[in-house]
Amino acid sequence: MSIKTRIRDAAICLFARKGGDRVTVSELADEAGVARGTVYNTIPDPGALFEDIAGDLAREMQDRVVASMADLTDPALRLACGVRLFIRRAHEEPHWGRFLVRFSFTNRALHGLLTGSSTADILKGIEQGRYVVPQEHFTSVVAMIGGTTLAAMLLVQEGHKTWREAGSEAAELLLAALGVDREEARAIATRKLPPLSD
Repeated sequence: MSIKTRIRDAAICLFARKGGDRVTVSELADEAGVARGTVYNTIPDPGALFEDIAGDLAREMQDRVVASMADLTDPALRLACGVRLFIRRAHEEPHWGRFLVRFSFTNRALHGLLTGSSTADILKGIEQGRYVVPQEHFTSVVAMIGGTTLAAMLLVQEGHKTWREAGSEAAELLLAALGVDREEARAIATRKLPPLSD
C-alpha cells in the first residue's frame, strides 16, 4: 500500500470518527503511521483533504457502480443493484460506510454520489411506465432513495441487519414505493448481485 493510500485511508477513519474539521496533521500522521513531514510532503494541502477525499470517494464509487451495472438495462434492476452495492461496500469497508453516513447530507460531492447514479434510471423508469410516480415527484424520489440507502447502511453498521437483509429490504421497499409489484420487487431485490467493479 502506498504512503498516499495509507494517509487517505487514515483520514477517512479519522473524519468518520471525529468530523471533517477536527483532524490535525499530527493525528493524521499517527493514524497513518508516518511522520508529520511525510503528510506535508504527500498531501499538497492538508486543509483541503476532507473535500478532496469526499470528491474522490464520490467519483470512485460512481464509476464502480456504473461499470458494475453496464450489462443491466431494466431501470428497476439497476436501482436495486445500485442500492445493494452501496450497502454491501459499507459492510465490507466500515470506515468508508461511516464516512458516507456521517457526511452525505452535508457534503455536496457525497450528496451527489447517492443521487447521481440513480437519476437517469429513475427518469427512464418513469418514461417507460416502469415506475408509477408523477414526473413532478422526481426530486422527492431521488431524496427517498438516498435517505433509504444511508439508513440501511446505518442499520448494518450498528448490527441491526446483515448487509444482505438491509440491502434486499431497502431495494424491495423502494421499488414497491415506485409502483413495482411487490412480488416482482422482492424477486428483483434478491437477485444475485454483480460484483463491484474495480
